[in-house]
Amino acid sequence: MGRNGRPARIEGWRCVAYAVALVTFWSGPSAQITYSISEEVKEGSAVGNIAKDLGIDMATLKDRDYRIVGSSTEPLFRLNRDDGVLYVSRKVDREEICERSNACVLNLKTVLENPLEIHYVSVAVLDVNDHPPVFPEKEKRLEIFESTLPGARFQLQPARDPDGAQFTVQQYRLSPSDHFRLEVKERGEDRKMPFLVLQKQLDREVMREHKLMLTAIDGGKPARTGTIELLIRVLDVNDNSPVFTKDVYSAVLKENSAPGTIVIQVNATDLDEGANAEIVYSFGKEVDNNLQNLFGINPNTGEIKVNGLIDFEENQSFEIDIQASDKGTIPLSTDRTVMVTVIDLNDNSPEIEVTSYSKSVPEDSRIGTTVALISVNDLDSGPNGKVSCFILREAPFTISPSLQDGMFIVVTKLQLNREQQSLYELAIVAKDTGDPSLSSEKIIRVVVSDVNDNRPQFSLSPYTFYITENHDLTQPIFSVKASDLDASDNAHISYYIPRDIRGGRIDVLLNINQETGEISALKRFDFETLKTFQFQVVATDSGTPSLSSNVTVNVFILDQNDNAPVILYPVSSNGSAEGVEEIPRNVNAGHLVTKVRAYDADIGYNGWLLFSLQEVSDHSLFGLDRYTGRIRTLRSFTETDEAEHKLVILVKDNGNVSLSATATVIVKVVEPKEAFAASDVQSSATDEEENNVTLYLMITLGSVSVLFLISIIVLIAMQCSKSTDYTSKYLPETNYDGTMCHSIQYRSGDKRYMLVGPRMSVGSTIVPGSQANTLVLPDRRHTSEEVRYF
Repeated sequence: MGRNGRPARIEGWRCVAYAVALVTFWSGPSAQITYSISEEVKEGSAVGNIAKDLGIDMATLKDRDYRIVGSSTEPLFRLNRDDGVLYVSRKVDREEICERSNACVLNLKTVLENPLEIHYVSVAVLDVNDHPPVFPEKEKRLEIFESTLPGARFQLQPARDPDGAQFTVQQYRLSPSDHFRLEVKERGEDRKMPFLVLQKQLDREVMREHKLMLTAIDGGKPARTGTIELLIRVLDVNDNSPVFTKDVYSAVLKENSAPGTIVIQVNATDLDEGANAEIVYSFGKEVDNNLQNLFGINPNTGEIKVNGLIDFEENQSFEIDIQASDKGTIPLSTDRTVMVTVIDLNDNSPEIEVTSYSKSVPEDSRIGTTVALISVNDLDSGPNGKVSCFILREAPFTISPSLQDGMFIVVTKLQLNREQQSLYELAIVAKDTGDPSLSSEKIIRVVVSDVNDNRPQFSLSPYTFYITENHDLTQPIFSVKASDLDASDNAHISYYIPRDIRGGRIDVLLNINQETGEISALKRFDFETLKTFQFQVVATDSGTPSLSSNVTVNVFILDQNDNAPVILYPVSSNGSAEGVEEIPRNVNAGHLVTKVRAYDADIGYNGWLLFSLQEVSDHSLFGLDRYTGRIRTLRSFTETDEAEHKLVILVKDNGNVSLSATATVIVKVVEPKEAFAASDVQSSATDEEENNVTLYLMITLGSVSVLFLISIIVLIAMQCSKSTDYTSKYLPETNYDGTMCHSIQYRSGDKRYMLVGPRMSVGSTIVPGSQANTLVLPDRRHTSEEVRYF
């Protein structure tokens, strides 16, 4: 047997750890489980295996931070994430947590994170008959006039049993009596009110006092009991009690009614006369202090008025016991109950609670991705407590109700784009349907996290650069720049040049800084060897997977004056620039003595040669054409003139820093006969030499013309096709002697360029900064734009 005689089977029932587990799943991130346990189970008792019932493995419990959410400082239950079992954390007293409630159900909210799931666990606490009925007093004293007629009813104090449902007070028993019987009246909330009914006229002279025993019996098996001794004193004199005009009084009262508001007025009459008929109204003896603080009664008029704050959310109705007593020597009284129904007013704004939400949402999230779980509660009832939720301002999110009442889900309704907006402050508004309606607002911040969905973009496409030959190898020659709209690593760009290109490897010529895009040359460019080339640069971000884009870079080499003139004639047998010319003494002025021929590998002004006499024995005898290099006599020879003259000719180009070479011509003056003999020999040699030179010049001009046309066709095709292939095109080198023009034409976009020698075409313009050897030719279709040089 257990405490107070309870059988062992009841004790065993209290220790039950598991009861019925009902599991219901909804579509969506939620489920509900219902367990039941007996009250007063021991601390540490298992309630149920939530992980098993939900089908969640043990690793998920910790990884996804499975927990019970709530605001209780001393929770009744705890969740063990090692085994997934719900345990009792402290003593469960049903009478403490569910006072006077037939059903005692504790609702728990459990949450799984990443992704968000919410599961509802209901624990029904089963009652145990662990309390006997208890009367407020050990004895009750009643005073009844002997004139009291049979049928008079006297309300007795009911016994209280904290247990609920079938374990509360079920019946009352009165000890045997000839004068009294017991009547039990049903009251609300499963309460039974005992009344002592007089069934036989009292006679004070026969018996002045009656002693009865009232027993309260609950519904347990076995039943528990409580007793009170009734001491009834029989009084003489005033034999009429006040009588109320109604058996039941009822009234309707709005909550928040102002103090002083009249609720109802009760009225009673007494058939006696004088003081025995004067009625005084008061609250019943069983009315508690809280009720007396809320209401007041006028003892003379019977008006019941509001004294305190009437809150529908605390009490929806009141049962007020009213007593009417006369002023007889021995007052008589009658009790009645006033039923006051409270009407709800919309005086509570909805309360918003963010149960869980994702502070960061990837921008590639699908439409319908859950962002937050919102719980909304309104203490009002009916339409005043019906709540709807919405997002105040336009945003790519929407809010919809969940399967659980009062729960709402914030989801994406449009595709997110971090590059357009990376942060949203969502104003969640909860509004009830009362009149007037009340609302509340809560702000949640949602950060859109970056996804690598943007390729690097170059600032120009294609790039065109002009660099001079023999440039500085210690400094970058040019740079490319790309940007990425993404963030962090997704926007970190690195550059590289593909190793192989058509026609050769570019990595032997150039090197690129992976971080800055600055391009440096690995060796100096020589215009006479390489005039233009093309390659591509690839920009790659650091995202996963990475994205890249490429750009074509066209490079044109500009000539510098780095080649000194080379003397082609005269050249002696040992290779020095020296020659001997014999002329008759009888030649006239203007006679062609010889022609100095020279060549410069540069082009334009750098290859434009000028001739001058640096040293001459007699300035009056010989003259030199500065452009052609022809040496002629200025006058006829006289007998006094010397027979041999030395001429030193200076050949220099027209570069900013000019380079030069010298040739020496020895002119011998001979008699006419010797000159004729020598001229026959020299004439044949000269004719042969001139014929050879003419042939060489024709071959050179033909080759240069063919290569020039091929270069123009290749450049035009390259610009028109915008090919992304890695190519390297080499313009042909053109070499002329100092008496001819150098010219190379090419096109870049809408511009045509020509590299020319001294004889420039009419209408051509020298581009500043091009070492005076680059012309921009007028284009009939477009106007030339500015050329960028490096």
